[in-house]
Amino acid sequence: MSSSPQTITLGGGCFWCTEAVYVKVRGVTDVESGYSNGQAARPSYEEVCSGRTGSNEVVKLTYDPAEITLKEILEIFFVIHDPTSLNRQGNDAGTQYRSGIYYSTPEQKAVIDGFIREVSQDKTFGKPIVTEVLPLQNYWPAEDYHQDYFENNPNQGYCAFVVGPKVEKFRKTFASRVKD
Repeated sequence: MSSSPQTITLGGGCFWCTEAVYVKVRGVTDVESGYSNGQAARPSYEEVCSGRTGSNEVVKLTYDPAEITLKEILEIFFVIHDPTSLNRQGNDAGTQYRSGIYYSTPEQKAVIDGFIREVSQDKTFGKPIVTEVLPLQNYWPAEDYHQDYFENNPNQGYCAFVVGPKVEKFRKTFASRVKD
């Protein structure tokens, strides 16, 4: 049975962290770091970091729904970042690091809303979920040097101390989802 590839865009703090995890997820066929849901149509990294564009650092995932469901992607997402932290992930603070899920179809929105309702009702996180759920708007790919950043710079300080542990947490928590 073949299925059409789907895309979903996630903002979970610094895109280096989110990308580094999802490139290792079985069923995810492409991961691109970028910016979305701000006022600027083609923002640069410097503009986004200023906080003045309203853009979020995101990853656009392409996945095979026959291999991984959107709900499984969201389960991973809610483990590798803090969906209860407003405009901050760890030491990264500002609206460009907000928790966000940006969908393309009403079907995706229904899955996302159901998932958030489920984790909110069972009080999985002990605090309210602040993840914004919006249609994808003004997506723009990040500069080339941001793509595959962790893979290309594993010993860089931020990668070693922040990205690496997130990747390891994913590997341990979702061992069955790690690509061979």
